[in-house]
Amino acid sequence: MSEYWYNVISHQVEEGPQSDWSKLLGPYASRVEAEQAIAQVQANNERWDEADEDAND
Repeated sequence: MSEYWYNVISHQVEEGPQSDWSKLLGPYASRVEAEQAIAQVQANNERWDEADEDAND
């Protein structure tokens, strides 16, 4: 079973970790999951920012 990684520098999906760990998000079970990694990170950041704002009110 392959693992997929999203490279935040090249914006490419890697099958198996091919780059330095500091450049990778993952592992993901599928190529599709890895392709959507950055969108998920952005959605999480927005959700956490909103939660921080609510907590500070």
